[in-house]
Amino acid sequence: MKPFNQYSRTVIPIDRVNIDTDQIIPAVYLKRIERDGYGEFLFARWRYNEDGSENEDFILNQDGYREGGILVGGNNFGCGSSREHAPWALNDFGIRCVIAPSFADIFYNNCFQNGLLPLKLPEDVVAKIIEKSTENPNFNLHVDLESQRVWDDEEEITVGFDIDQFRKHCLINGLDDIGLTLENEKHIQAYEKSKLDN
Repeated sequence: MKPFNQYSRTVIPIDRVNIDTDQIIPAVYLKRIERDGYGEFLFARWRYNEDGSENEDFILNQDGYREGGILVGGNNFGCGSSREHAPWALNDFGIRCVIAPSFADIFYNNCFQNGLLPLKLPEDVVAKIIEKSTENPNFNLHVDLESQRVWDDEEEITVGFDIDQFRKHCLINGLDDIGLTLENEKHIQAYEKSKLDN
């Protein structure tokens, strides 16, 4: 898993509550077994018209936002089914941080397992970020996981955030469950060898 520490990107504002995992990545695209290749289908029902052409009204099809890497949405982000494909699609598109006032629990947990940082910030701060990024397609945010701080270029927005310290450690060091297990590889091998020797 790719480590996450300091991250600066353009903001993609989607001012909606209850954005569910089927909106993030529709079920029809869940046929792949790899973790990559889902980015082109991110928010597919909103991004594309019925004929497959781009919906020009959707934020990801507008100049300045296409290359964004921080998605900001409303309350209860990632609700719905528990599909891990949702953070896969966000990651594959190039989004490594999602900011919202609240998240659905399973989506929130899946993000950490896939190197994506879900940040819970106060509603008034999220509203201000959405307002500024809607007015300016080149609005950037900076996230420092080590110091647990978020700020914009002018530092008109600067806010700290809370995060579980174990999850912070895993993100900074690029450790998913497999990576954590492999940290004990020598002990595992020694144990297996001791069983074979008996």
